[in-house]
Amino acid sequence: MTTIAVTDTIRSFTEVESRFGLTRSLDPDFFSEWQQNFEPLTQIEKSTLDRIKHSYLRHINEGFLSEGVVNLLVVSPLLFLANFLDAPFSLRSEEAIEIVDQDLDITYKGRIDALVFKESIWIVLVEAKRSSFSFLVAVPQALTYMMASPNGDFPTYALVTNGDHFMFVKKHGSQYDLSDDFSLFKRSQNELYPVLQILKSLANI
Repeated sequence: MTTIAVTDTIRSFTEVESRFGLTRSLDPDFFSEWQQNFEPLTQIEKSTLDRIKHSYLRHINEGFLSEGVVNLLVVSPLLFLANFLDAPFSLRSEEAIEIVDQDLDITYKGRIDALVFKESIWIVLVEAKRSSFSFLVAVPQALTYMMASPNGDFPTYALVTNGDHFMFVKKHGSQYDLSDDFSLFKRSQNELYPVLQILKSLANI
């Protein structure tokens, strides 16, 4: 059996769709979880998110950031604020996964940056990239990792980010869809606000 690294193989939506039989849903209600009327954030949450954004933009001004720094500055604080570090959730970092294609005799291997789960249900899979990396390349890779989910009839959700931009992904069965792109460079508001609101909503699924 041939073993292939996901990061070396899956670099486009066409590749992930053709290899795993996935299709993007055209149903506007398929991924409604990111478009709800969410509970307002507290002032403390907003202040914390403002500090996270300010800190990130200060560091990015000094040059492109590594994947590890993106995780420290943005991803870890978001998971903490969304209560994913508390019971009943469990957190795994650099979780190794394998997807076996028996027909083609291929095993796809990779590592999930952060995996949040409750019992056997994957709630959020976080795929983070360095700031110089287009996060749209990470979305097909995240979809590939979601193929390893043991969720069965339950949907799986992912958050993909390169620090600058954030996008949510939902996979259910052989279909998937994407949220809007939330950018830290948006001047009119701190887009970490809706990102946290969506994460907190997913925590209650």
